[in-house]
Amino acid sequence: MNVEMANLAEALKQILPESQVSINPTVREQHSKDESYHTPCLPDLVVFPETTEQVSEIIKLANTYQVPVVPFGLGSSLEGHVIPYDLGITIDFSLMNKILEVREQDFLVRVQPGVTRSQLNKELKKYGLFFTVDPGADATLGGMAATNASGTTSVRYGVMRDQVRDLETVLADGTIIHTGNLAEKSSSGYHLNGIFVGSEGTLGCFTELTLKVYGIPEHVMAARASFPTVNDAVQAVVSILQAGIPIARVELVDEPSMKQANLYSETDYLEKPTLFLEFHGNEAGLKQDVEFTKELVADLHCELIEFETDNAARNKLWEARHHLAYAYVHGFPGKKLMVTDVCLPISELAGAIRIARKTIDELGLDGGIVGHVGDGNFHVLLMLDTTDPLEVSKADQLNETIVLYALERGGTCTGEHGVGIGKMKYQEKEHGEALRVMEKIKQALDPQNILNPNKIVRIKEEG
Repeated sequence: MNVEMANLAEALKQILPESQVSINPTVREQHSKDESYHTPCLPDLVVFPETTEQVSEIIKLANTYQVPVVPFGLGSSLEGHVIPYDLGITIDFSLMNKILEVREQDFLVRVQPGVTRSQLNKELKKYGLFFTVDPGADATLGGMAATNASGTTSVRYGVMRDQVRDLETVLADGTIIHTGNLAEKSSSGYHLNGIFVGSEGTLGCFTELTLKVYGIPEHVMAARASFPTVNDAVQAVVSILQAGIPIARVELVDEPSMKQANLYSETDYLEKPTLFLEFHGNEAGLKQDVEFTKELVADLHCELIEFETDNAARNKLWEARHHLAYAYVHGFPGKKLMVTDVCLPISELAGAIRIARKTIDELGLDGGIVGHVGDGNFHVLLMLDTTDPLEVSKADQLNETIVLYALERGGTCTGEHGVGIGKMKYQEKEHGEALRVMEKIKQALDPQNILNPNKIVRIKEEG
């Protein structure tokens, strides 16, 4: 460690207890990566604040020393968001994990950023409430807001941005602001929630979140529907949505992924392109929705549809879906998981999936396709040997094919994982001149470029 970093470490120990400032190589290594395939890089220091005021003081010191600051939740992100390639300070929010207030009559909850999704839902269950956004991983809510996470329930309840009512945020100069309020709607001022959610730590560090929550449904029913082709499955989703059925989850799992799911989860599901479905509602309404769904999928060559009302069976079904990434990792030892992520208008989804599957097979890669197809979002779970330059090149080629297909049809290079470093090269093509606006916002709020620098946008150094 150089003299400047040693001095910074000592200055940080004036703000935090010594045990909450770490230069330990193991701790730094734990904060050098996320769950992506991107190359790790160790930060100079890791700090563990407990209060908003401590975060503010840390960032003020970072300004003084002109060193980068990277916020860190659980490291479950998939595009290198938390990898500190410019070194500096990583702020780990794991000690800021308190549920501060449950306003059950307002359907709101106020939490610190280190609270996880499962931790929140365990507490909310006492009030007959739940938090809807379900990205699969038990991520922190601060991280989920930073990447505008979504997941299996977004088709019914919306994505992370739709749930955020207010963010307490520390800016690049240490100023503490609130981006919203507690009201259901507002026409006052710029929509700062929309700017900060999805900003990936490049505009500020979240220290509190006020989030919308929902009543636990009276009845929940899950189903598996198997089809001869992916196209039939996607068309079934379109039919369900067009019919106005209030589906809560609708997930596509292709044939290779069903095989991996059966091996890993010890299930015996039909190994065909499959929709995993879930319905929320009252008993009478649910019965009508189920019958209507049966009719719709039968018209699209559905080979088998099975419903699960038993809680254990339903949980087993969704565990098989949520654990698919681990199923692939387990099934291809020695290889690294790469997950692609695009979102398209739903009318373009079947074509995009066909191209993805065709490209995987032509390149001779190992991978399957899954997706939150109710909102046009799908992923390729790709297993590759990162030490093999040819295989890495093929993976990049596949990713680019999928992304460009989506962009050419009015889609986006990332539906939920975020930009990080992996999707930066597509920002110009997707946003055009709007990217200049984003750069100006970054420059205005972070003139020294210390907040998670060189993520989402690149700010050119003067001179």
